[in-house]
Amino acid sequence: MPTVADLSQGQKGIIKNFSEDMLPIKLMELGCLPGNSIELVQIAPLNDPLYVNLSGCHIAIRRSLAQLIELEIVDDTQIP
Repeated sequence: MPTVADLSQGQKGIIKNFSEDMLPIKLMELGCLPGNSIELVQIAPLNDPLYVNLSGCHIAIRRSLAQLIELEIVDDTQIP
């Protein structure tokens, strides 16, 4: 299943699941929950961290953490 780390710049997806049970609580508080949308805004020069728009919150997350967030990649017309 694709993860946030697999997104291209500007590409969006819907969070489906987490490959590990331990995800930082702060990330969940910011909206990293199944069913929410996420968009890759920018990738840092050395490919880590990733700058994402997570349900309206712009945050930077490590690539290793992004690989734990499984999603369904969608086009712009499928996101409400």
